[in-house]
This record gives sequence, C-alpha cells and structure tokens, in this order.
Amino acid sequence: MASLNVGNLGEYLREQRRTAQLSLRQLADAAGVSNPYLSQIERGLRKPSAEVLQQVAKALRISAETLYVRAGILDEKEREELETRAVILADPSINERQKQVLLQIYDSFRKENAAEAAAAATGAGVTESAGATGAGLTETAGATETPAGVPAAAAAERPADAPDA
Repeated sequence: MASLNVGNLGEYLREQRRTAQLSLRQLADAAGVSNPYLSQIERGLRKPSAEVLQQVAKALRISAETLYVRAGILDEKEREELETRAVILADPSINERQKQVLLQIYDSFRKENAAEAAAAATGAGVTESAGATGAGLTETAGATETPAGVPAAAAAERPADAPDA
C-alpha cells in the first residue's frame, strides 16, 4: 500500500467540490463530517479514513475508488478491477446468475493473463493449445468447453443466438 498523498487528495477534493458548486459547509453536511475537518483534508493537513472518503465521494457523486487512488489507499489496477466488477453488478439488464457467471469468466481471464505475464517474465513463454480461441474457450468437435471456474451448466444456458467468443 502506498503512503498517503493528502496534498494531492485535498486539491482534487476542492476541485470536485467547486465543480459540484458546493460550499465547504454544504459538502461537510452532505458527507456527515465537520466543516473544520473537511477543510483540513482539503488543505492536506489531515489523512481521512477510507470511510470518510467514501462518504465524501457519495456526497460529491463520484467514485470512492478514485478518492482511494488519490489518497494512496488503492492502486490504479485495483481501482480498474473494482470498477469493472461494479459495472457488471449494477447492470439491470442481466440477472444475478448471469452477473456471477460474468464475474467468474472475468476472474479466469485475469488469472490466465497473470500466468502468461509471469511466464513471459521468466522467459518460459506460454503457448496456446491447438484449437484455442482468443477468448480462452476451446472448441472440441463442435462443443465449447468453459474456462476454468465457470460452471458448465451456466455456460450451457447461453442463448442459442449468442455469438461465439
């Protein structure tokens, strides 16, 4: 975990507050923190907790993860992964089972890419098996095998008109 860079965070918060056309007092009230405490955060004198950052982000209607990155609590890669997961979970056009399957596929791709990157870094190299497609699925006599960790039943419930990955 990186050390806190509260000066950068404070400047960013002030900019976001002004963009939202909120006074310091209005933002403090909306976030449930004291006016002097928020002022000290903006001036880089205080290190807010993740909980306070979450409250401020909610009041500003911005991503809490963005504030965590600015504060050095979260790194950029972690933020991107969390945002991807949040978008999948928030999609009202798919049901809960479909969301879980998507997250499992996402995790399997991330693990596969991490393994390939680690192998490439060690010089071992990773080769795809014969017949493997770029999406991480293997075609076998017309049947599609699912990536590791994805329930076969869930993959079988894919609509017939869904394009192959």
